[in-house]
Amino acid sequence: MKPTLGRKYSVSAHCPACEAITSFDQKSVGIIEYPGGRYAYKGNNYIRVLFIFSQCARCGTGGLATVPDNGNVETAVLEDFYPFSIDTAPLPNGVPPDIQAEFREAERCASFGANRAASALFRSVLEKTLKANGYTKSSDPSLRDLQKRIDAASADGVITDARRKRAHEDIRSLGNDVLHDDWREITDEEVESSHRYTQRILEDLYDDRITVEAILVAKKRIPVSP
Repeated sequence: MKPTLGRKYSVSAHCPACEAITSFDQKSVGIIEYPGGRYAYKGNNYIRVLFIFSQCARCGTGGLATVPDNGNVETAVLEDFYPFSIDTAPLPNGVPPDIQAEFREAERCASFGANRAASALFRSVLEKTLKANGYTKSSDPSLRDLQKRIDAASADGVITDARRKRAHEDIRSLGNDVLHDDWREITDEEVESSHRYTQRILEDLYDDRITVEAILVAKKRIPVSP
């Protein structure tokens, strides 16, 4: 879950030490003043920034929140919070180590708000996964880009048509926006959707690996195992 600011400047967040969704309660605070509202954050101006030192109410782990406001909690927003809470999704055991490592790196990027980097990496995970399963231009000249490879995996039946649609809209297109289009902010909701459907495609291809491999061999995507 994303950390959220509560009453009395507490932060509700996942504690990586005790694995609980809990409150990090304020213990001390440092304040920097910005007269005239000179501190800008996400299109708004603030007159001060609070650096709030807190503790997990359950286990005592320390936290640090960066909170701009205009003199009261009603105007406060949570800019940053540490420790980072990494939202990790379960992966099947058969996912190749390099693909798994890239997926986890994308999750780490998302955990501290690097949404553009996370989106590009989830797209990369999808492309590498399809390549590892035989969907490459070298094996089939018609598979000249990621769009064609997603469609081919759906046509072969290793991912569903619903998953094909999500792969195009929530993973490929989002990653393309980052890689090729003008800069824009990628929202938490967009990267969460990309995360979710990348994980589900990995499950499709590796959870029941014996069945999937039989389909890929029959479709001449991969060679018969020795």
